[in-house]
Amino acid sequence: MAEEKTFREFQVPASEIEIRKIGVADLWQALRQGYDDFTAHPTHIFFICVLYPLFALLLTLFLIGENVAHLAFPVVSGLTLLGPAVAVCLFEMSRHREQGRDMSWRSALDFVHSAHFAPIIALSLVMMVLYVAWLYMAQLLYTGLFGDAPPASVTAFVNELFSTRHGAALIAYGTTIGFMFALAALAISAVAFPLILDKPVTTVTAVTTSIRAVAANSYVMALWGVIVVALLTAGALVLLIGLAVVLPVLGHATWHLYRKLVKGQ
Repeated sequence: MAEEKTFREFQVPASEIEIRKIGVADLWQALRQGYDDFTAHPTHIFFICVLYPLFALLLTLFLIGENVAHLAFPVVSGLTLLGPAVAVCLFEMSRHREQGRDMSWRSALDFVHSAHFAPIIALSLVMMVLYVAWLYMAQLLYTGLFGDAPPASVTAFVNELFSTRHGAALIAYGTTIGFMFALAALAISAVAFPLILDKPVTTVTAVTTSIRAVAANSYVMALWGVIVVALLTAGALVLLIGLAVVLPVLGHATWHLYRKLVKGQ
């Protein structure tokens, strides 16, 4: 209870958090700084250990029950909505390096015992709801175009996708809806998770500040979103091996991007 009172007493209101205008050069610098953090404390082994079991699980599901083939892309692409929540430890590692502290996983998890943990959990749940909503919309869109019957096989679904009007509509509408979800995720989380780690703020303050930062730098942040998607796609094309490097680099880079967007006290 004492910790809760202290947090409420010292929490920073949104009105006191100043947003900076940044340029394209700041994005490249953030990526370079993120790569520097990664090379200072490589975490690719951890991501390999997480990514490959996940990939194996998804592959098994599709082989056992091909009737979920139409959700393959939404499931995989939608994982990017959860990226910021997963990257919290990477943000903390970058913050520790700034301060000349230990970058180990153990020290990066210290926030679990702090007042920052509850807002992080709350925001992570928001991102999870967004992910589930995206999957629900993907299923709803498929049902609206193809009916309740699942695809007969992966091959049949791919053929329908690229050779029928319904398939073209699914690609067009799915891309549009996916873009809207990605935009919402970017606006909500681009600054929110790092801000919660950095300052005593509530989840609402973190989200509103993130939306302000993205709105104030709409062009640059849209480009950041394109860069993120491009790097993730490139990493995924190399049998997911590239993601073991791309994911941590992007996580560290997001911390440095936050530093450029939000003025420190």
